[in-house]
Amino acid sequence: MKKYCFLLLLLLLCYSPKMSAQIRGNNIVVTVTPDHKDWNYQVGQTAQFSVKVLKSGTLLDNVPIDYEAGPEMYPAVKKTNVVLKDGTMSHKGTMSKPGFYRLKVMASVNGKKYEGLCTAAFSPEKIRPAAEDPEDFDAFWSNALKEARYTALEPTKVLLPERCTKDVNVYQVSFQNMRWGSRTYGILCVPVKSGKYPALLRVPGAGIRPYQGDVWTAAKGAITLEIGIHGIPVTMSQDFYDNLSNGALNCYWNFNMDNRDEAYYKRVFIGAVRAIDYIASLSQWNGTDLGVTGSSQGGMLSLVCAALDSRVTFYGAVHAAMCDHTASLKGVACGWPHYFYYDKKNIDAKKVATSRYYDGINFARRIKCKGWFSFGYNDEVVPPTTAFATYNTVTAPKELHPYQQTGHYWYQEQWDEWEAWLLSQMHITTSK
Repeated sequence: MKKYCFLLLLLLLCYSPKMSAQIRGNNIVVTVTPDHKDWNYQVGQTAQFSVKVLKSGTLLDNVPIDYEAGPEMYPAVKKTNVVLKDGTMSHKGTMSKPGFYRLKVMASVNGKKYEGLCTAAFSPEKIRPAAEDPEDFDAFWSNALKEARYTALEPTKVLLPERCTKDVNVYQVSFQNMRWGSRTYGILCVPVKSGKYPALLRVPGAGIRPYQGDVWTAAKGAITLEIGIHGIPVTMSQDFYDNLSNGALNCYWNFNMDNRDEAYYKRVFIGAVRAIDYIASLSQWNGTDLGVTGSSQGGMLSLVCAALDSRVTFYGAVHAAMCDHTASLKGVACGWPHYFYYDKKNIDAKKVATSRYYDGINFARRIKCKGWFSFGYNDEVVPPTTAFATYNTVTAPKELHPYQQTGHYWYQEQWDEWEAWLLSQMHITTSK
C-alpha cells in the first residue's frame, strides 16, 4: 500500500499541470545598462553603456555580436561580427538635441540570436512634436460627432451568466456608431448591488480579439465597459478573429488613410466617444466620475476621448501609439504605425494631410482633464521620443510614471500602480 501511494504521488508530481516544469526565460542573456540610474542625461552629456553577455549568470567568453547605436529608429553606428573576448563591451553615446539614444546588441551563441538594448534620454522634458495642427481640426471632429449622434444608440444588452459573479453582472452590449447598422460591441460589467457608481471605459490596443470585460474593477464598485473597435461581437472564438486579422482586416490601420472622411480610424474614434454616450445613458452611473484608459492604440483612444468629450474626468494612457506621425519626415522617431518611415521616396501628400486629423499630438493639445502617463524607454513600437512629445504637449494636470527598461509591455509593478491610480480617481479604496 505504501509503495502504491508513493507511485501515485510520483505520477501526480510528473503530470499535474500546476506542478509540472515550465519554460521560463533564457539561460543566455544580453544586458545593456547606462551609467545614470534614471537613464536620463542632459543634451551634451555623454552616456556610458555597459554590455554583458551572460550564460548561467556569468560572462561568456569569445562571443560574437552585432550592434547598432544612435538616435532611436535612426542608428548612426552599425557594427557586425565584433568578438567580445571576455563577454563585455562599453560604448559611449551623446546627443546634441533632445531625444533618445539607443544601443542595441545582438549576440550569436550556438546559432541562436540573443538581444539586449538600452535607450538613454537626453533632455526629454524639452522634446517637442513635429505634428501640425489643422485649422479646422475642431470643426472636423465636432461635425463628425454631431452627424454620428443623429443616429440613435439603440443599445442591446445580453447577460453572460457564465461570466457573472455574486458581485457583478456581466453583459455583451452593442450600440450604434456613426451610422445606422454600424455598431460597436463591448463587455459591460455592473455591480449587482443597487446604487450609483463611477465608470471606467477600457479601450483596446491594436488587433482583433475577443474581450472578457473588467470584472475585477467592477467588483470594487464601478461600472466598466471594455469595447472592441471593429463592429463585430466580442465573444466569438479566437479563430474567428484570427481569420479577420489575416484576411479582411489585415493592416486595417492603413485603410483609406488618403481620405480623412473615409479613414478606418474615423469610425473607431467616434465609436469610442459613443461608448461614453452609452455609459452616460446608464441609470447606475453617478453622473460625475468617468474615466478612460488603455495602452498602445488604447492609449491613443484615451487621448481621443479625453479631448473630445468633457464628461471624461480622468484618463490613463500607457505607451500611447499614433502620436507624431510626421516626425519621420524630419528624421525623428515617429509613432506606430510609422506611416511615413519605411518608404521615404513615395510620400503621399494626401496621407500626410489626413494623418494630422488622427494624430495623438493634436488631441493631447486639447485635453483639459487629469491624466496618468506611463511608458518604457526600450519600446521599439511606440518610441519614447513620441511618448515624451505627447506628454510634453498636454497642459492639463498630468502625472508621468516611466518604467525605463520596459518595451511595448508593462511590469507587474507598473500595472499595479496604473490600477491604483484609476481606482483613486473613482474614489474607490483598495480595501473594497
